[in-house]
Amino acid sequence: MQASDLMFRPDLLKDHRILVTGGGTGLGREMAEALLILGARVYICGRRGAVLEETAKALMDAHGGTVVPVTCDIRDADAIEAMVDTIWKDGGALTGLLNNAAGNFISRTEDLSSRGFDAISSIVFRGSFLVTQACGKRWLAEGVSASVVSILTTWVWNGSPFVVPSAMSKAGLHAMTQSLAVEWGNRGLRFNAIAPGLFPTEGMSKRLGPLGGMQVRGCPMGRPGKMPELANLAAYLLAPGSEYVNGQTIAIDGGRYQADGGNFAELAAWGDDEWQQARDAITRQNEKDKQQRS
Repeated sequence: MQASDLMFRPDLLKDHRILVTGGGTGLGREMAEALLILGARVYICGRRGAVLEETAKALMDAHGGTVVPVTCDIRDADAIEAMVDTIWKDGGALTGLLNNAAGNFISRTEDLSSRGFDAISSIVFRGSFLVTQACGKRWLAEGVSASVVSILTTWVWNGSPFVVPSAMSKAGLHAMTQSLAVEWGNRGLRFNAIAPGLFPTEGMSKRLGPLGGMQVRGCPMGRPGKMPELANLAAYLLAPGSEYVNGQTIAIDGGRYQADGGNFAELAAWGDDEWQQARDAITRQNEKDKQQRS
């Protein structure tokens, strides 16, 4: 991504300090890169320290500025507190938080184990809340203003079969966004969310489209989203000038939600063979990821 891909002036986020959870890969990396280009000091967190270090170096080599990698498993409340303390000691309060860390995979709900459910909900639902709360308590105590943006999906409005743990968890963050916008809005804190459509990344495609990738059919624009389009929206919500936007979840999906609901209802046509193939492909991807973490 280059400055010319973005719609804002390069110094829009000068003096801003923004944490991107799950910022080492995928959509988080793309948005972190845009925030860096726009002048922010960016903190990225995730479980894989080596990946975070690699991403931070690559982004700084390409654009200058500062990207600080902080290894943190947001399923662990103590680890979150330690991470936030580290960030606050490194220059003071954050001005923004981008709740992006997530996990997801397709599955028939009757095939889900409790461990599979927890793998999604403990990151998306519980982890995102705990990071938000840890930052929020510090912002409130210091009387400073900040903006929180959470990455959701359009399923928060209509649910989605075959990704029920994600649909439930994202709906919870949608409720958190609306609730804290009211509870803390008069104390300088804003809460908004983005519901992206198809913005393909390797990890998402392997787990949500294991039998052939993600499909753009159903999208009126006939194409997936472009990363700078998502990054521009995230930057706007985190930047000065959007202070009166609060409590909103904004879809960026080319109109697919209006066209066909934007969810996985079409997988109802799959039989046992397709689901077994999908499970096998997802298992292989999970094993590959575990090897990278070791």
